[in-house]
Amino acid sequence: MYKLVVSDMDGTLLNSNHEVTEENKVALKEAIDKNVRVAIATGRIYTSAKVYGKNLGLLTPIIACNGAIVRDMATDEILYENHLEKEDVLKVIEVARKHGVYYHYYTADKFYTEELVYSSLKYSEWNDEQKEEDRIDIIIVEDGYECAKNLEEHIYKVQLISEDSELMEKVRKELDDMPTVECCKSWYNNLEVMNRGVSKASAIMQLAKLYNVDKEEIICFGDNENDITMLRYVGKGVAMDNADDYVKEHADYITKSNDESGVAHGIRKFVLN
Repeated sequence: MYKLVVSDMDGTLLNSNHEVTEENKVALKEAIDKNVRVAIATGRIYTSAKVYGKNLGLLTPIIACNGAIVRDMATDEILYENHLEKEDVLKVIEVARKHGVYYHYYTADKFYTEELVYSSLKYSEWNDEQKEEDRIDIIIVEDGYECAKNLEEHIYKVQLISEDSELMEKVRKELDDMPTVECCKSWYNNLEVMNRGVSKASAIMQLAKLYNVDKEEIICFGDNENDITMLRYVGKGVAMDNADDYVKEHADYITKSNDESGVAHGIRKFVLN
């Protein structure tokens, strides 16, 4: 019997309109009513994930920034963290600047960018629809490198984005050569950089310890490269039908797509059955 359900957000729990379908909401509630814990594991900043968590009535801590930080939803307390070293943040920014690639970075509560494009623009537009307490603190800075250099807060993730796939392959090779960072994708046009050892699986291990749950009692859902570690780690790794084939190879089961409430389908098959 599964005691913990962990789901990625974008491309998994959320449909193409970035909404949780009614079918997914019902299935998650039924799982919670059976005393199964439900957690979100996302590459997003905590503030964004928390809004969805609250709307779903989740009580379990949120895994944000691909596992670099785990926070309690009720108190916002940091339960686990593994931040980037400042020297590595600056090196990553240097790589991005050398290739003319857009970048931004996250601290525990803030989103730093030099311009509102790509995800920073989407988050800015998202903020317009949120209550003030739920808005992401987006800080536009003149020089991201100097800001990071002088920042006293820890940086948990640097994200690079470009529509030029060949260029991003070159960038990835350079980042993969850095021995102290982890690099992965959560979308077709991005690269996400965290401290070495950070992954959704490593954060799930922290939740498993917290709740005294064996990894065989955990089921997870994901669709992209940053989900592979948790798909491989847990008792039942479920990939979405919309996932790339190289992600599906690491799953125990392929569910329906995110637009067909694939999470609900998997929960009904393995958790509520």
